[in-house]
Amino acid sequence: MVRVVLFDIDGTLIQSGGAGEKAFARVCESEFGVPNGTARIHFAGRTDPSIVREFFLQHCIEATSENFGRFFHQYLLHLDQFLRQLEGSVLPGVHEMIRELNALTQPPLAGLLTGNIRPGAQLKLGRYQLWPSFRMGAFGDDHEDRNQIAAIARERASRLLGQTLEGEQILVIGDTPRDIECARAIGARSLAVATGRYTVEQLQDESPTWAVATLADITVKQICC
Repeated sequence: MVRVVLFDIDGTLIQSGGAGEKAFARVCESEFGVPNGTARIHFAGRTDPSIVREFFLQHCIEATSENFGRFFHQYLLHLDQFLRQLEGSVLPGVHEMIRELNALTQPPLAGLLTGNIRPGAQLKLGRYQLWPSFRMGAFGDDHEDRNQIAAIARERASRLLGQTLEGEQILVIGDTPRDIECARAIGARSLAVATGRYTVEQLQDESPTWAVATLADITVKQICC
């Protein structure tokens, strides 16, 4: 039986109208003087710190803790503004899946497994009233490597539940091959959902446990029981 369900955010729970990428680009220009600073950076499935590190590397900016701090301080300010300005939405099947999980006789622990830094994740999910749905999480400011974030999420969930979790007791839900990879890194099951930038066929090529077009196309009983 699945005891923990870990959700990615962007492209899985919500689409924010590009608020995150626009906020990154704005900081690159306003704080570091680089217009179109994210033009050659791929975002999907990445951690926020790894994206910033790549930006620094491309433009010969020192990757110091001070520069990371400057970047993320401004990023959160711009993210909040863009979330208010842009039209986004909760993706299909999300509310229903959360309700179904909570309705189980033994509801699994619902958490987050995301490359977003925690304050950014809270801003994004708070905008769509989803933040209170999750009891725990592991984030981009915990580690730059998604596989290590998955291990941190497993450890935190184990502590909350008071038991050592086996891989098959954990389900990772995400919209990119990196989500499937980090599930595999901790021996977890994976549900890939094609509500981001990848098609069902592209996700199936990565051999997830399940792959669906949207979360509305699968039931909690199929994946948790």
